[in-house]
Amino acid sequence: MATSAVKGPASYFPSIEKKYGRPVAEWKELIRSSPLTKHMELVSWLKTEHGLGHGHANALVAHTLAEDTGK
Repeated sequence: MATSAVKGPASYFPSIEKKYGRPVAEWKELIRSSPLTKHMELVSWLKTEHGLGHGHANALVAHTLAEDTGK
């Protein structure tokens, strides 16, 4: 039985965990605890404060915000 490959933001999660050494759940908690709410503000914050690359930061923010809005 073939399983479909993970697509979208979640496809970045294994490489994010490997590169930065923190579980995705921890990054999501950081995003949720941030006073920032706008997508690009959060992306910029992850890049400047935590040294994430743009694609990784964008994927984490997109996935977290989508979960939180039920999309």
